[in-house]
Amino acid sequence: MKMKLILVALLMGSIHSLSSSAAERLPELNNRNTSIDEISVGSTLEEFFSAAINYSPRLRIAEETLNIGSSRKQAANGRLLPQLRANASVSDNRRTDSVGLQTFDGQRYSLQLTQVLFNWQAYSARGAASFTENQLESEYYGELSNLLTDVAEKYFDVLQASDALDSIAGELEAVQNQLDQIQNLYDRQLAQITDLYQAQASLAAVEAEQLNLQSDLALREEALRSVSGVTAGDLFSLSDDATIPPLEGSINYWVNQAEQNNHQIIAREFAVKAADKRVDERRGAYMPQVTFIVQRQDSDVGFDNAPVGRTDNTYIGLDVSIPLYAGGSNRAAVREATSQQRIAESELRQTQLDAGERVRTAYLQVQSAETLIAAAEKLVESTELSSTAMQRGFELGAVTSVDVLNAVRDQYRAQRDLQRTRYDHVKFLLMLKRETGMLTADDMLEVGSWLEAPEN
Repeated sequence: MKMKLILVALLMGSIHSLSSSAAERLPELNNRNTSIDEISVGSTLEEFFSAAINYSPRLRIAEETLNIGSSRKQAANGRLLPQLRANASVSDNRRTDSVGLQTFDGQRYSLQLTQVLFNWQAYSARGAASFTENQLESEYYGELSNLLTDVAEKYFDVLQASDALDSIAGELEAVQNQLDQIQNLYDRQLAQITDLYQAQASLAAVEAEQLNLQSDLALREEALRSVSGVTAGDLFSLSDDATIPPLEGSINYWVNQAEQNNHQIIAREFAVKAADKRVDERRGAYMPQVTFIVQRQDSDVGFDNAPVGRTDNTYIGLDVSIPLYAGGSNRAAVREATSQQRIAESELRQTQLDAGERVRTAYLQVQSAETLIAAAEKLVESTELSSTAMQRGFELGAVTSVDVLNAVRDQYRAQRDLQRTRYDHVKFLLMLKRETGMLTADDMLEVGSWLEAPEN
């Protein structure tokens, strides 16, 4: 199943980043027409990736938009290629003149070849169409990258909610055991009624939190299903000994990478180039157009369909058209194209600023997560020791039941905080690489290696 991740990354244009060992494991392309019903329940991250690619309407829209851009490029290029046209007419004629009434059958056949020699508008339109195709291609890869990271984030959201639910179940059992101890002591008149009420209140609070987490898990499973079309089964979980590589490079390094590789920025750069070509296209309306023409005609019909002897006419020539005045429409078209060019440049600048902000945010979040994980692990260890000590102290009468309940609460809360931080670390790292356009096949394979099959 991990081989599918290589295909996913190839679709994102990361073929050059594949290692030789990964490339050797490259399988054939999946059938894009595979019905989503064939995978009704998913477990691995790869299954959700594969299903989402086939399922996502937004990706289909981006793909068909790219196909439209390719078709428009071919159409613009076709305007500069040779054009061959054939005409044939057969007529039944009745002609009355000074001689009298004439009836005859007329035939005219012609074959014409034209080739554009100079048409600045057509050349510019072809360039604009080519840049637009490149823009749409980058947008498609950007949409695919967004889809895959979205699936991964929702997958880890489900894992986080599931782990939190398991943790709250452990906390519920611990609080129930404490309540049973207090109840036993109270029945023997060795504990106060307030201690019993406090334990009962703590148990009710944990039960309420468990209901909230159950609802949260259902919502996150539905979010994963809505983006992939697949119901979450027994998901592969994040291994406890998974080693997430530390973040390398400065924040400026990652921002520079985004400026060079971010799909949306690249798409906006192509949009600016296409806008430049459209300005040239509008200015081309002032320039002459030259067309080479070759024509062969066979006819026995003359002017006004007058009968003549059959003639064979071969014509070779140049057609030169020079625009003189178009009522100011050409100048208005140039002004419009220039404004659109300025809009494209501003959109590029805004995209760069937005991407830079997202990269800086993701970088700081990854950096913070690395520090928080170490702190959270120490907190879990200390709260477990504290909880054990409090339980022992309660048995010896050195601490109250409230101290024990608080220690149990802190212990399981620290566990859930650590779980959330570990999942956030992975999600922030994927987000950072997505925004910088550096999400590759090796990254996907590495994320898959951090997951392990559930224990049944």
